[in-house]
Amino acid sequence: MPRVAKELTDLAVKRLGPKPGQRLPVSYPVGGVSGLSLQVTPAGGKSWLLRYTVPGPPGSKQKRRELGLGGYPTVTLKQAREKARELREQLAQGTDPVEQRKAQRSALAAEQARAITFEEATRKWLDMKALEWKSPKDFPLHTRRFENFIFPTLGAVQLSQIKSADLIKVLEPIWLEKADTAKKLRGCIHNVFDWAAVRGLVDGPNPTPSKAQINTVAGNASRIVKGGNRAALPYATAPTFMADLRACTGMAARALEFVILTAARSSEARKVTWAEFDLEGKVWTVPAERMKAGKEHRVPLSEAAVQLLRDLPRLKDKELVFPAPRGQSLSDGAMPALVKRMHNANVKVGGKGYIDPKQDKIITPHGFRSTFRDWAAEATDYANEVVEMALAHTIKNKAEAAYRRGDLFEKRQGLMADWAAYCEG
Repeated sequence: MPRVAKELTDLAVKRLGPKPGQRLPVSYPVGGVSGLSLQVTPAGGKSWLLRYTVPGPPGSKQKRRELGLGGYPTVTLKQAREKARELREQLAQGTDPVEQRKAQRSALAAEQARAITFEEATRKWLDMKALEWKSPKDFPLHTRRFENFIFPTLGAVQLSQIKSADLIKVLEPIWLEKADTAKKLRGCIHNVFDWAAVRGLVDGPNPTPSKAQINTVAGNASRIVKGGNRAALPYATAPTFMADLRACTGMAARALEFVILTAARSSEARKVTWAEFDLEGKVWTVPAERMKAGKEHRVPLSEAAVQLLRDLPRLKDKELVFPAPRGQSLSDGAMPALVKRMHNANVKVGGKGYIDPKQDKIITPHGFRSTFRDWAAEATDYANEVVEMALAHTIKNKAEAAYRRGDLFEKRQGLMADWAAYCEG
């Protein structure tokens, strides 16, 4: 224990100052409480300091501690002694004031971190996920969904204060009206809370309601909302549509014809370049970055598909196979707009148009993948795995995926040739 110094008076403390030639702060014991001193800097600044010792690890010396009690004269001599006595009492009870202050600061920092709002947490999660998404449209699309349906109600609420009932309240109004958007939002919200839990921003179970819980209050979307898939043409009508399509001019028409003949996704076809084709070998190799599964995919080309490509004008210094009028790739709305015009023209001349009878909606370019799938299942004997490979579907069974190394290319050649022949009528 430090020796108890002579008790100084208020006047004596006031007179304390820097010493001539002083370069470092010096401490003057003021008495009244063991270890209490007034620290004076060379510039004349004064502050209170309490020095004490605590036991070190077994076999080691005691540790010296210094604890600031505030500046003088803001903290008076009387107040400094009162603070010092309180701290000495804590030491007598086995509590180290320095460690206690560290714990309080850590608790305050943790509490401040946990004060993050739902919008702040979500935007941090979106920034992190942006590194994973392949399409540049994914980030603004997900952000817009939160901004439209979640942030106006829950954006400013602290993440740790949000309950399952709060999330049901914002998802319920769109659960049936915008079923696909609502389901994707629910999944993203679940991931936001998982992300926050790993970072220590929330405690307890994830409050995101399950689909079953929302179905209980809003209704089962899968049973109530009809036509969750893309509107598709019955395969029996495919030859008629193809004949109508070939009468259309423009790159959007040729791109759609190519999409149908290859059963490809429109996103894979719109940005296709000439370098991806081996017309002699009748192969289209789609690079991994444009594939949904993120893996390179070989597509066997039928004679009809090869002829379509050979008949296309190839612009000098332009690699795009289906360029828009200004040279850039076709927009994602070009082919849907074409289908809608074809539907309206067919209706205008007394036809029924191009409608998905199950959904009573105008068909979509993507729906031709379903048309192809139905035709292959109902009108051919090709094995299911051959058809699934033609559609570049990911194998969900991990064991099967691990053992399947080939891409069934030769079998798919026959499948695509038969499909092209069928579309010819």
